[in-house]
Amino acid sequence: MSTTATASTLLASGCHLGSGCGFPAPSLDDFYFSPIFSIGGFHFTKPMLIALVSAGIVCVYFYYAFRRPKLVPRGAQNVGELGYLFIRDQIARPMIGKSGDRYVPFLFSLFFFIWVMNLMEIIPIAQFPATSKIAFPAACVLMTYLTYWYQAIKQNGFVGFLRKVIPSGVPFLVLIILIPVEWLRVLVIQPFTLMVRLFANMFAGHMLLATFMIATWYLTSASMGALFAAGSAVMVVVLTAFEMLIQALQAYIFTILTAQYIGESYNAGH
Repeated sequence: MSTTATASTLLASGCHLGSGCGFPAPSLDDFYFSPIFSIGGFHFTKPMLIALVSAGIVCVYFYYAFRRPKLVPRGAQNVGELGYLFIRDQIARPMIGKSGDRYVPFLFSLFFFIWVMNLMEIIPIAQFPATSKIAFPAACVLMTYLTYWYQAIKQNGFVGFLRKVIPSGVPFLVLIILIPVEWLRVLVIQPFTLMVRLFANMFAGHMLLATFMIATWYLTSASMGALFAAGSAVMVVVLTAFEMLIQALQAYIFTILTAQYIGESYNAGH
């Protein structure tokens, strides 16, 4: 059971405004949920539902935007085209080059899927970013690296690509250190950091918001005073605005790094 559910139980049993009772501090329990339903050993939980809803929102919105495209875009189509052009002109073409256009649908879908999952943190009822569960960033990284390695092997062969990531003209003694470092970067460090960057930012943001939201309730008691609660409430508003920026920024960073890695599969080396 998550901390949110625990908090609800405590509030229902007498922890109310002015009671002065304690509150359950945010913890890792916030990231574990009771199954909505189970099929054998498979448990369907709230983060999974949020991910499915996020994918549905992206699919439905852009289907609606482009179902009857007009020469002069308006409304949903206008927003959709702005998003598409942003991904194409600011990410795909600069990072991949002349082959970038073929990857725009993938990068476009990846960006908006991650962004909507992140936004679920501040949406009432959902109030949880699916990307703060490391499995979801890991799945996005898996898609990225399947694409990356497919193109790298297709263009150069597996051994050829590993050769091309090593800079040319480097002294032999330097190569002894450089070769394992570069191979480690390509095989382990890049996918690991891509995954952890998104996960850690959303994890930390959710913990901060949960802390100040619960503190606002707790501090609004006769023993603590409304002034402290007001300060905590202001922090909730400030952090929510900050999180909205971080949510978009993390989707952008993930997408632009994905494009950079795909570009590297075409143009390996330094």
